[in-house]
Amino acid sequence: MWFFNKMCTSNVRLDGKTAVITGANSGIGKETARDFYRRGARVILACRNMEKAKKAVEDIKNNPPAGIDKSVFLNSTGELVIYSLNLCSLKSVKDCAKNLLRNEAEIHILVNNAGVALLSFEKTEDGHDVVFQTNHLGHFLLTLLLLPKMRLSSSDCRIINLSSMLHLFGDINFDDISLEKSYGTWKAYVQSKLANVLFTKELARRLKEANIHGINVYSLHPGLIPTDIFRHGNKTLFPGAQFCYNLFTAMFCKNIVQGAQTTIYCAVDEKAAKETGFYYSNCDIATPQWRARDDWYARKLWDLSCRLLHLKPEEDFTAFLKTMSHQIE
Repeated sequence: MWFFNKMCTSNVRLDGKTAVITGANSGIGKETARDFYRRGARVILACRNMEKAKKAVEDIKNNPPAGIDKSVFLNSTGELVIYSLNLCSLKSVKDCAKNLLRNEAEIHILVNNAGVALLSFEKTEDGHDVVFQTNHLGHFLLTLLLLPKMRLSSSDCRIINLSSMLHLFGDINFDDISLEKSYGTWKAYVQSKLANVLFTKELARRLKEANIHGINVYSLHPGLIPTDIFRHGNKTLFPGAQFCYNLFTAMFCKNIVQGAQTTIYCAVDEKAAKETGFYYSNCDIATPQWRARDDWYARKLWDLSCRLLHLKPEEDFTAFLKTMSHQIE
């Protein structure tokens, strides 16, 4: 319920920091960008739709977060930059990473925010289910490509993967990851959201075992909020599904600003800087479902994701990261 929602209270500034946010042209992503911008960060909106991204930039520049005086806001902001990223295309992911590595001196925060839900079965140009590739596999690849840059950027870098409480109903179909034999709109979505939590857990483990410090990883449930992510439900569920969902969430759940708070918390809070590999909800550590806590599930998904990307899932993570550079040559 809305009256239980927590807000990120940290006053940490992000001056001199660079943050990459996927799908930042609307919803939670845009509100996260607005907050980082007002904290002084160089905020990169990595988006598929350039026109929407440009409109988002203008909106962020002209409208400070609630409670922030506009004159103060204008004197303490950072920068807003747009990069092209289409997670449905692994080539686009590699091109985006290549441009970021070439043009950005440092990357301190990566927010894997973009996502889709309730789509009919469709394959990407790479041969994977659109939901799985958009919500997990594309972000998996982008993160691995940017990790070496983040490792060199500072001793306080953070990677935030947006999941959902609906991962509680998910499982990973390792033998049919695109669900070609048993596709369902909800099944595909909750599988991808469970994958976000498992990826976070396994990445944190590999960083720790490789003795790579200064990069913390978080997954989170932002809350049920009225956004465009439910728009495909009008076709796959029933006409008016998005209207019903947005009406319900607007009345009884969170608004978009509230929905961005846990992302912001994981990105800036001083306490969160001492934590890694956990799942968060309402600006605090929460307990994910049992599969999301299972080491076998996490490792098996990692290995499968690597194979889908034609990568060798080496246990030596430092050596593995060195091979990632060949992916964008």
